[in-house]
Amino acid sequence: MAIDFKKIEKDLYQPGAKPAIIEVPEMTFIMIDGHGDPNTSEAYQTAVEVLYGLAYTVKMSKMGGRQPKGYYDFVVPPLEGLWSTETGAVETGITDKSAFCWTSMMRMPEFVTPEVFEEVKVHLSKKKPSLDSSIARLDVFTEGLCAQVMHTGSYDSEPATIHALKAFVADSGYRIDLSATRKHHELYLNDPRKTSPEKLKTIIRYPIIK
Repeated sequence: MAIDFKKIEKDLYQPGAKPAIIEVPEMTFIMIDGHGDPNTSEAYQTAVEVLYGLAYTVKMSKMGGRQPKGYYDFVVPPLEGLWSTETGAVETGITDKSAFCWTSMMRMPEFVTPEVFEEVKVHLSKKKPSLDSSIARLDVFTEGLCAQVMHTGSYDSEPATIHALKAFVADSGYRIDLSATRKHHELYLNDPRKTSPEKLKTIIRYPIIK
């Protein structure tokens, strides 16, 4: 049976509508950096396509004698994103979405080593030459102490949920700890192409410090 991180790590992937504090462990991600409005940016759409292409190539690496050491079948995890702007954070409403700087990312099982990743990129390039897998990197990301909450609704309605999360952080004796490496983090549990805006579920996560 395929391992589903969302089901076995519910604290990470199934938060409630009320904010909570969580320690996020070290994890391996495929990451692609870019900037611009995700709704109109060709670079963002390309990044998402490359991420899914690489993730499913990893998943299917059990086929054709390419199975990596330590391989196990897994459900492809949700798309995630780290968000900032050139001037700082994004926790309040931003009208100019072209100002976004983003890292689009997808978690990978621990058997995906740098060597496995390079083989996967080569395989994807042969299968889909139109996808430039060179824009992707494999990185180990340790987020640490965070506060998170489940937001239900459109992406444009996030500010109210973010303000509630920030209030919770302050009331709990912590403060938001945004930096060049610790950013506004979102995990997308639905496909916006197939889900009505009011039913979208997005985990909003912020790094915090005492």
